[in-house]
Amino acid sequence: MASEPKNTGRAVDLNSDMGESFGVYPMGVDNEVLRWVTSANVACGWHGGDPAVMRATVRRAKELGVAVGAHPGYPDLLGFGRRVMQISQEEARDYTVYQIGALRAFAEAQGLRLQHVKAHGALYNAAVKDPELSRGIAEGVAEAGRELILVGLPGSEIIKAGRALGLRVAREAFGDRAYNEDGTLVSRKIPGSLITDPDAVAQRVLDMAAEGRIIAITGKPIRVEADTICLHGDTPGAPAIARRVHERLKAAGLRLTPMAAFVA
Repeated sequence: MASEPKNTGRAVDLNSDMGESFGVYPMGVDNEVLRWVTSANVACGWHGGDPAVMRATVRRAKELGVAVGAHPGYPDLLGFGRRVMQISQEEARDYTVYQIGALRAFAEAQGLRLQHVKAHGALYNAAVKDPELSRGIAEGVAEAGRELILVGLPGSEIIKAGRALGLRVAREAFGDRAYNEDGTLVSRKIPGSLITDPDAVAQRVLDMAAEGRIIAITGKPIRVEADTICLHGDTPGAPAIARRVHERLKAAGLRLTPMAAFVA
C-alpha cells in the first residue's frame, strides 16, 4: 500500500464515539482521544452515557474545538446497544428525535450547535440493509433539524434515506475495524475484527482518505468512499491510535476539519 497520498490538501474528518460512560462505570478515555479528532459522536443515555457525562463530554469538546453530534442507539443500556431490537419505522423516528433532543439541550447550554447524527452499534449496522429502519432514523433527523448531517456507511440504506429526504449525508469508514469484501464491517465476534496497532490503523486510514481503498479481511483490496473516518474511543490503546492517525494524516498534507466544513 502507498505510504503517502497522491491528493494532498483533501479535507477529511476524524470522528470518535464519546460519552459512553455511565454512573460509576467508565468507558473509553474520552479526554485523551478528543485531542486528536475533529468530530465527537456523543451517547445520548440509551446505550451509554448519562446527563452528567453528556454535559462533561460536550464541554470538553467545546474546549478543544471538536464538533459535536448525537449518537443515538437502541434503548439497551445492559447490552451497550449491541443487541438488535425489532422496532417499527415510527419507533426509530421517535427514538432518534428523543435522543437528539436530549443532547441538543446540553450542546445549546454550552453555546454549541449539533453538527451531525450517527446511529450507534446494532442500530447502525441494522440500518445498513433495512430501508424501513433507515427511513425512520432519517425522518427523526429531518424532524430534529435539517441542518444536521446524517452519517452512515457508503451505499447503505441510511445514506439513501437521508438523500431521499434532502439531508446532507456523510459517508463513513472505520480505521480500527476490519472489513468484509462487500464493504460491511466484520462482526466483533470474529477474531481480527478489531485492529489495535497504531501504525496499522494509521496506514489504513491514510489509504482510505487519500486512495479511497482498504484491504478486506480476506486480503482483497476494496474501494471505500469516506468523508469521515471513525476511531473508536473504547478500542484498546485508543489515545495512541488517534494520535498516530492524526500525525500521519497531517504529515501527508491532508486537511483535518469537522465534516460540516466540506460535506455538501
